[in-house]
Amino acid sequence: MSNPRNGDTKPPCLPRNGLVKIPTQPNGLGSASITKGTPAVKNRLCQPSSVPAILSPALAHRSDLPIPSLASPLSLATLASVSSPPGASLVGLNASEGSEQPSPERLPGSPSERQLAVDEKILNRLFWYFSACEKCVLAQVCKAWRRVLYQPKFWVGLTPVLHTKELYNVLPSGEKEFVSLQGFAIRGFDSFCLVGVSDLDICEFIDNYPLSKKGVKSMSLKRSTITDAGLEVMLEQMQGVVRLELSGCNDFTEAGLWSSLNARITALSVSDCINVADDAIAAISQLLPNLTELNLQAYHVTDTALAYFTAKQGYTTHTLRLNSCWEITNHGVVNMVHSLPNLSVLSLSGCSKVTDDGVELVAENLRKLRSLDLSWCPRITDMALEYIACDLHKLEELVLDRCVRITDTGLSYLSTMSSLRSLYLRWCCQVQDFGLKHLLGMGSLRLLSLAGCPLLTTTGLSGLVQLQELEELELTNCPGATPELFKYFSQHLPCCMVIE
Repeated sequence: MSNPRNGDTKPPCLPRNGLVKIPTQPNGLGSASITKGTPAVKNRLCQPSSVPAILSPALAHRSDLPIPSLASPLSLATLASVSSPPGASLVGLNASEGSEQPSPERLPGSPSERQLAVDEKILNRLFWYFSACEKCVLAQVCKAWRRVLYQPKFWVGLTPVLHTKELYNVLPSGEKEFVSLQGFAIRGFDSFCLVGVSDLDICEFIDNYPLSKKGVKSMSLKRSTITDAGLEVMLEQMQGVVRLELSGCNDFTEAGLWSSLNARITALSVSDCINVADDAIAAISQLLPNLTELNLQAYHVTDTALAYFTAKQGYTTHTLRLNSCWEITNHGVVNMVHSLPNLSVLSLSGCSKVTDDGVELVAENLRKLRSLDLSWCPRITDMALEYIACDLHKLEELVLDRCVRITDTGLSYLSTMSSLRSLYLRWCCQVQDFGLKHLLGMGSLRLLSLAGCPLLTTTGLSGLVQLQELEELELTNCPGATPELFKYFSQHLPCCMVIE
């Protein structure tokens, strides 16, 4: 967020992955990131704040709010101008008791304005309109605002991201001291992502975070050096963890999974971990009977692994994402559809050996699918889309990015799907204007991505204005997308977000 002292209240541009980077803390807490629990903004443009003033017209006329009449609205810029001195913490995770924060009497404006600015009933409603990054800044305006903003309800669904170097303060003696995590505990964070940590760092985190033993429900370890012993200690000590992610962790082995996985885990993600192969899937299948979601990116997993799942998991598991599992073939798909018949979300992204026959098996046996990802499957052709259109009547999302053999004929099959809401055709190099005409009658479509499709022209794209219910249209790196076309869309698709 721009410095409010300069009067610029334009919010920061959030990265596409939903991460919000928090500047370094002068109070020894280091920097942190807060990421939303869902990647809903990955395809969206950065939007300006929807609340330009503390008293918006919508709030000013709410009869259920005790708002005294004011001569003029009290703007956010005015109130934010009394924030902490330069160099003060933007997050305020554990601000010292002696930090100078203005009291209500020191706020600008008339007494009635000052009273309004700290009215907790109003603030409890108002702060819902701000992003996580803006809330971090607003918490520094005064103690009253911090007290309201530090309620756990304002931070639900957000995950702090802590890097190993940010977990320690260097004392004058040269020794390291683990930072205080009390500010996180006050806000009730039950999900954490630790980057680059070791076994010792994890033990320190468990000892220093008050909610670690029972209150943390989700843990993500990325690019970390955790070993079998560290993994076992973490899952033994943190009894509340039901969601676990291991990404880029190359020091634990399959034996570590056998010794540490606990039946309480319901969601597991493992990616870019070089020691994960078929035996790891055997451990997962036998030790996690209540598994509902499995996300796996493992280059050494073969068809055999997909036959390990038990009847219990066949009943409970509804989400399976196999990303870049290069050794998986149609034989593995056979094992999967028989082991996990109740899947509603399936990704075979990057499973380059899967062909149309594999998709036919999916379509015939997994009729409950609502989301299917076949991106980066170069052997998929129009025939696979015919199978999908004929059998998957509940499908709402279909991802076909980089399926280079799909043509306009395949799109004609998809045009019969009345439930499809999201269709991704990024870098489908054979799709032409004629194929787009098949999609114009799909009134259910809310999201359409045509990024990188080289054969689409301005004329063909302009016909998309017939999709009046469309909410998001992605045309990044699309040669036919001209400035004139975007202007045309702004006039004829006013409710659609067009990504240039």
